Amino acid sequence: MIDQFLSDSPSASAVAEAQPVRRPRIFLAWRQMTREKTRLVVAILGITFAALLMMVQLGIRDALFDSATLLHRSLAGEVFLMSPHSASVIAAQPFSDRRLDQAQSLPEVAGVSGVYVAFAQWENHRTHTARNLYVIGVDPDQPVLDLEGFRNHRHALKQSDTVLFDEYSRPEFSTDEVVSDLERRMPVATEMSPIAGRLRRVTVAGTFKLGPTFGGDANVITSDLNFRRLFPARRKGTIDIGVVRLTPGADPERAIARLRALLPADVRVMSRDEFQEIDRSYWASSKPLGYIFNLNVAMAFLVGSIIVYQILYTDVSEHLAEYATLKAIGYTDGALWWVVLQEAFLLAVFGFLPGFALASAAHLGINNATHLPIAMTPARALSVLALTLTMCLIAGSLAVRRLRHADPADIFK
Repeated sequence: MIDQFLSDSPSASAVAEAQPVRRPRIFLAWRQMTREKTRLVVAILGITFAALLMMVQLGIRDALFDSATLLHRSLAGEVFLMSPHSASVIAAQPFSDRRLDQAQSLPEVAGVSGVYVAFAQWENHRTHTARNLYVIGVDPDQPVLDLEGFRNHRHALKQSDTVLFDEYSRPEFSTDEVVSDLERRMPVATEMSPIAGRLRRVTVAGTFKLGPTFGGDANVITSDLNFRRLFPARRKGTIDIGVVRLTPGADPERAIARLRALLPADVRVMSRDEFQEIDRSYWASSKPLGYIFNLNVAMAFLVGSIIVYQILYTDVSEHLAEYATLKAIGYTDGALWWVVLQEAFLLAVFGFLPGFALASAAHLGINNATHLPIAMTPARALSVLALTLTMCLIAGSLAVRRLRHADPADIFK
């Protein structure tokens, strides 16, 4: 091994002539790293695992936030109204629908719509087991939802006790069977009720595509009239979300400012970004899931750092004599530190690449299995690459402290 080091070291005559020592080229670190093949494979596997875990955890966390705002992004409007007491859409507090009439009085407002949301129990028409799902009530005569399924079937919702079913719902709702029966024009009927309420028979008139969230495994859309029939205890004259559509060319910021000045304090006026941020903040801070995912990323970072540190520390310890020889012929501590950091950098790159490939496949598999909006993004890949490099460079910087014990005098004893 010493021959490998010496082959890249300055000659003795150069040292004698007091010429500056050149920083070792990267293939010195490469030869040092690849000398023990088993150790190299273990190090790469450890880094791959850490990078994979970080990317998957960040992907699921982002899917959590994205799924929480699926309904927000599907509402066809530019300005949104909610009660200031609403912590999120899934925990919305009702407010007076008279605020919509007031908003309609502004010349830049083209139309307004009220949205009703609540959880209900859905009886699986095949297994007859009851599960909770999310019910969205809208006026079928208003273009309030930007969903193809809603546009195609919204007039069917004018019939009593009809709903549209989300074909991206979890399999526990016999989703495939519901879609298949509707495609074969077979009737699909079941029973729904408010949680702990009286059952009401409903008919599925069609499907739409929205997707499950961490708050609910399935969704249905019904008309505002059917919603009130399903939830008779709801106070009349109240809605959960107000959707305001502006005239073409209207300035949303100016319209929001005017609406805030016009409407009383019992309603919050928001842009789409502000509307979505409510639920993002709710899941990030009010619920433990966001904290858990961040903790898992931190644990993966820590485990990866320990693995790389152990590999590099062992490598340095086993070759102290060689490093001492390099010191004896003129290499500085900084030059040797650079060799170890190059090893750390190479390990980070070789560990990240398979981790990226495995994480991309995992994202695709999770999306196909759950319909959660999860996909590998350049921003996430670059973030984890930066974390992986930081992890390895920190470990390398800690391991290089062992070189302080590489005393050139020791090799002549």
